[in-house]
Amino acid sequence: MPRILGVDIPGKKRIEYALRYIYGIGLTKAQVLVREARIDPAKKADDLTPEELRILTDLIQKKCRVEGDLRREVSQNIRRLISIGCYRGLRHRKGLPVRGQRTSTNARTRKGPRKTVGVVRSKEVRKELRSEKE
Repeated sequence: MPRILGVDIPGKKRIEYALRYIYGIGLTKAQVLVREARIDPAKKADDLTPEELRILTDLIQKKCRVEGDLRREVSQNIRRLISIGCYRGLRHRKGLPVRGQRTSTNARTRKGPRKTVGVVRSKEVRKELRSEKE
């Protein structure tokens, strides 16, 4: 399992797909990196030589913002939106969808599991309560 920029990439996968395990590198960027490093895209990550790994690491450091730096930048952007009180910042603060999706039905990923409003009881519980009142 080769290690690039502190991330273990799966060795059994082709290099252009294995690079996607690094936060901030998608398929297109991985293909461009492999092409610029002059590595055969069909090559598995385990088969890379130390020289090829070094070239890839240098390219990623020069061309891409990845892992910690990218995560930090994204979280700072969200914090800035929240602090200036814009609409998107308010949506982030409330934990609602930010990009205009509907919320009356869907949006369970952002809103979390359903919170039941009102009283919902099974028939057995209702019978017990009725018998206690009498």
